[in-house]
Amino acid sequence: MLYPLKFKPRLKERIWGGDKLLSFGRKLTSRQRARGVKIGESWDISGVDGDLSVVSNGFLKGNNLQELVEVYMGDLVGDAVYERYGLTFPVLVKLLDAQDTLSIQVHPDDRLAEERHGSYGKNELWYIVECQPGAAVYIGFKRKVTREEFIDALSDGTLPRLLNRFEVKVGDCYFIPAGTIHAIDKGTLIAEVQQTSDITYRVFDWNRVDADGKPRLLHTALAVDAIDFDAETRYDITVPSVPNRSTEVVSCSQFTANLLEVEGETTRDYAPLDSFVIYTAVKGNLEAVCDDCAETLVCGESLLIPATQDAVTLRGHGKVLEIYVGRPATMTPSDREEARHEACGCGHEHYHYHDHEACGCGHDRPEHEEAMYRFLHRHTS
Repeated sequence: MLYPLKFKPRLKERIWGGDKLLSFGRKLTSRQRARGVKIGESWDISGVDGDLSVVSNGFLKGNNLQELVEVYMGDLVGDAVYERYGLTFPVLVKLLDAQDTLSIQVHPDDRLAEERHGSYGKNELWYIVECQPGAAVYIGFKRKVTREEFIDALSDGTLPRLLNRFEVKVGDCYFIPAGTIHAIDKGTLIAEVQQTSDITYRVFDWNRVDADGKPRLLHTALAVDAIDFDAETRYDITVPSVPNRSTEVVSCSQFTANLLEVEGETTRDYAPLDSFVIYTAVKGNLEAVCDDCAETLVCGESLLIPATQDAVTLRGHGKVLEIYVGRPATMTPSDREEARHEACGCGHEHYHYHDHEACGCGHDRPEHEEAMYRFLHRHTS
């Protein structure tokens, strides 16, 4: 029988990394310690070829994630997920320790990544676990820019001036769609949820050199076709924390991520959900109980719940990101009867999108669709 799975973290050396992840239970090899390496990333659940996560608990210990998907298929990931992704586990969960500033970069979307690399694109979500005062992230352009302006700004070193800069605090969330230019400032520790992809186009590296005194490779030509040059400022997500209730942070076609604060005990019902669930602890210590199995979950750890588990009880005091593929089952009529589109602010009840369009409040349909779903999901989770 499948059970909650833990995996051995895969540590990644990065020029901008440090040693903060060691305080989250990550361990260096004797060779890494002797070299004084900087660890920038811990890949905690990964289906990336060449970096497959390996189980660290229970009778499946030593098996990698792709082997598990091959054997257990929909029982592990969900039938719909298996039909869509096959042997590829669709989500990559990381911790990032930015002791120095990351390069300004961009990731291609699914279409371009498939065309160029035979890979998925990369939508990603950041949750700020720790940060120093004044730490920030750069996401998207302040205003719409042309390709020519972008190239000129790269040439004269003024690209950062074109970008939105958000000062961060613990608990902040940011969604970065594929094609969005971005960077992470120094002094930030982040939990990241993303598509299974390792394609990054580096466009500006702050004139930094590596240990050999050489600048790192840039991918400007590739990046130009991947970047969304339109202006956007709505990358930060305000997530109210309600004890023992799951609150949606973001839902895109590739994954959904919720924030769940546990105070004492709460039970999550996953019977309507045809997907695995990942818990990534971002605060405190918890215990996850499924049937007769129990696993501890300390801050910085991730746990994979197989799709066959219909319910999970969480005990303790802390917060987790709750991650899965897809959306919950359709809301019932009684749920809809209670739903009011509060995000719009027009005060009218909207049970269908055409109702909203007819009310004349001025909000566009896509805005309404996403906001209404968030409201319904919050009130029925």
